[in-house]
Amino acid sequence: MTEVRLTGDAQNATVYYTVLGEDADQQASAQALESARGMIRSEVGKRLGMRTVPTIAFEFDGIPESARHLDEVLAKAREADAAVAAAREGAQPAGEADPYKKPREVDEDLDEAVEDDEA
Repeated sequence: MTEVRLTGDAQNATVYYTVLGEDADQQASAQALESARGMIRSEVGKRLGMRTVPTIAFEFDGIPESARHLDEVLAKAREADAAVAAAREGAQPAGEADPYKKPREVDEDLDEAVEDDEA
């Protein structure tokens, strides 16, 4: 069981579960939970001492499997990043060291000469 969600009026409960194993194990677990739903509901009612016991629905929780897949994808991405970093080590830029244009520096002597010519 990974999570239980209960409606605000406590009439319905959704129980999320996961199963380690193959698809056949998941199907067998789903059938077992469905066949035991009444017994589980009566046990919940006894233990909680509730006047009305919520109906129970079982839902397979695929999040652990998805998380495992994401971990594998992230591991591959880390390996690719490491390969790029190794290839980049010792590499030189193809053009100039600083390819960006810089603002033009104004020569003060020329600036004074232009002002004298304008006067």
